[in-house]
Amino acid sequence: MRTSKRIEQLPPYLFVEISRKIAAKRARGEDVISLAIGDPDLPTPRHILDRLHRAADVPANHRYPETDGLPELRRAIARWYQQRFGVVLDPDTEVLPLIGSKEGIGHIALCFIDPGDVALVPDPAYPVYAIGTMFAGGEAYPLPLTDENGFLPDLDHVPESVLRRAKLLWLNYPNNPTAAVADLGFFQRAVEFARRHDLAVLHDGPYSEVAFDGYRPVSFLQAAGAKDVGLEFHSLSKTYNMTGWRIGMAVGNARLINALMRVKSNLDSGIPQAIQEMAIAALDGSQDCIAEHNKVYQRRRDRLCAVLQEMGLRVRPPKASLYIWARLPDGYKSGDFAARLLEEANVVVTPGRGYGPAGEGYIRLSITTPDDQVDEALRRLQAWIGKQGLKR
Repeated sequence: MRTSKRIEQLPPYLFVEISRKIAAKRARGEDVISLAIGDPDLPTPRHILDRLHRAADVPANHRYPETDGLPELRRAIARWYQQRFGVVLDPDTEVLPLIGSKEGIGHIALCFIDPGDVALVPDPAYPVYAIGTMFAGGEAYPLPLTDENGFLPDLDHVPESVLRRAKLLWLNYPNNPTAAVADLGFFQRAVEFARRHDLAVLHDGPYSEVAFDGYRPVSFLQAAGAKDVGLEFHSLSKTYNMTGWRIGMAVGNARLINALMRVKSNLDSGIPQAIQEMAIAALDGSQDCIAEHNKVYQRRRDRLCAVLQEMGLRVRPPKASLYIWARLPDGYKSGDFAARLLEEANVVVTPGRGYGPAGEGYIRLSITTPDDQVDEALRRLQAWIGKQGLKR
């Protein structure tokens, strides 16, 4: 049997490969500590789980759900956006629940991209933006994110020949993997850029509620005219520690929402209704848990950044997201550095090169590892780096 060319061109998904290596070492009895994957270790808050438990006993929730979700959930999403960002959404036409935001991100290219079309994709970036483009037969054109430009794409230097073929612009702030943030002025420029070049803007914003030192990230949809040109993807995964429950949303332009709903209606059967009900409890309930979680993450951020700086890595404590983006000493490759850490210290970090060529020379560390494991990982990192003679 022969598989499709797109499957043959598909690189291994970054975290699948990392998980495979961790599993192999643990099978040999080795104690491996992972600082690689942004999967919150804190549990889903109790009031959200209580709603799930009650909903599981309702017979109506045992049947097929609708693709566009419960009307009550769409209204809860719209209320949350208005309360948090001041953004008004029509729950019937501008809100679409998703089986986790990754599902919508992976499918959205099918709504826009034909063979030969281009999506403007940040580099480094979450790999699914480019992979979804490839699945649709398109080409991802990289927009380098560098320290010098604040890890924001330079939209003014995209070649006109590329722009003539481009249909999509992907953005993601607070950013994964760099942890950079964007202000409303940048989003306003992105809206104007999209209008000039007839692009749809797709903003991936799942980390807006994971923020530190009093910082409050903005939504792309707060920019004037944003709903005219684009969508925002969001998720309950990071906000409420619900990665395993797989629920998120796309919000924004009604025409784009309808296009994505039409794709989904042909590919999936919607989100289990009991999980939709727990999402309603999360969005409408007390938001105090967010601040409590962020205190834990901020404490870990501070400890990790301090040790990494002592080790000679260049690090800025992030204002938001679950990640630390650390620049390696000159001459080190991210893949080699991460591989040696795993083999010699049993500590897992993510090589920046896995997010694109512009990620070379960096590693990404997650702050979603329990405190006792963070402490042990830091001890191992300090001991390992001391042997390498990398301290400043």
